[in-house]
Amino acid sequence: MIPAQSWRLAPLALLLAAGLLAGCGKGAEAPAEPGHAVAAGDYERGPHRGRMLRDGDFALEMTIFEDGVPPEFHIYAYRKDKPIDPKAVQVSVELIRLGGRVDRFVFAPQQDYLRGAGTVVEPHSFDVKVRASEGGRTHQWSYASYEGRTTIAAEAARAGGVATEKAGAAVVGDLIDMAGRVEVTPEGQGEVRAWYPGRIMAMNAGLGQTVRRGQVLARVESSNSLQTYSIPAPIGGVIVQKNANVGDVADSQALYAIADPTKLHAEFFVYPRDAEKIRVGQSVEVRSLSGETRLRAPVEAILPTADVASQTLMAHVHLPPGAAASFRPGMGVEGSFQVSAKSVPLAVRTKALQRFRDFTVVFAKVGNTYEVRMLELGAQTPEWTEVLGGLEPGTEYVTDGAFLIRADIEKSGASHDH
Repeated sequence: MIPAQSWRLAPLALLLAAGLLAGCGKGAEAPAEPGHAVAAGDYERGPHRGRMLRDGDFALEMTIFEDGVPPEFHIYAYRKDKPIDPKAVQVSVELIRLGGRVDRFVFAPQQDYLRGAGTVVEPHSFDVKVRASEGGRTHQWSYASYEGRTTIAAEAARAGGVATEKAGAAVVGDLIDMAGRVEVTPEGQGEVRAWYPGRIMAMNAGLGQTVRRGQVLARVESSNSLQTYSIPAPIGGVIVQKNANVGDVADSQALYAIADPTKLHAEFFVYPRDAEKIRVGQSVEVRSLSGETRLRAPVEAILPTADVASQTLMAHVHLPPGAAASFRPGMGVEGSFQVSAKSVPLAVRTKALQRFRDFTVVFAKVGNTYEVRMLELGAQTPEWTEVLGGLEPGTEYVTDGAFLIRADIEKSGASHDH
């Protein structure tokens, strides 16, 4: 029997304590899959490369066969190491999985072996109970057969940045990616002009200065009345242009330009092939070019005229006031437009997906134990991936730090061998 857990010291930065994993495998009647063999002597193997279970002179050889068929149990019976007629043996098997689920199998004779009714679903990781009857005698065995499983103390998981959530329903949409830039909205811009032509007597604000709405920014002596009048700021914001000095003659030119940095939108260039899919109100994930800053915002307008050179339309995406902390006018951005959406009953975070053997998996968490779940996938976006099979709703799974779990399992010698 293989120990259920064998503690070892993991890398200092992660402080991860891993369980020794025993395994399951390729077509059970074929040699073990390269790179997935367990250490020699882990258990006795029979003529079909299966696990031998002995009780006196009676023995069973447990295999999982999966050459061209879904994985199924094939069991061979022996007395004094000689094959016996499978019709003379009755066998039942229970698989107790992580979390307490029990899969039960009954067997029927076929050729020279007993074939289990039903598929041995992935992962092939469980505690096994076997009961056999023959010649008026009853035999029972129990053993652990784990793969893709490790146990990590809660403190070590937190130190390694491991985070989890429960799988459930989500909205998954089709996305179109576009490039764009951040600009101040029209209502976030204002110009300070002289009301009547005349000589500028005072300029009260400097470039880059923050001003409030109604604050006096200039004084001009009218050329007609020779009276001096004050010019207030039409909006609050930052002085981004200063186009005159004291002593200049004010006429139609703007003395100052003001921009409110909290009133921003992102302008995206919509190519003709995508134009019919973009609608006002659609949700857009706006990202900085580094990808470090992300937010969601709606499409507020689509300008009806196309650029002559590029033939692109302009889509305006409204950014909330808080965006000013990370986004600046003129910055390049990327956007993912959600052009369609559907609610799915089960989805996981796309960032949680990892590769294990030939499968895409997430790592389920039960207590302090983590184990692979092989997934059948549907629609996918950068945020969510639909799950069609392989995971039960409500399962707690790893969203952050999943690569640490995978690395710990791989270092511990996870196998897929029967």
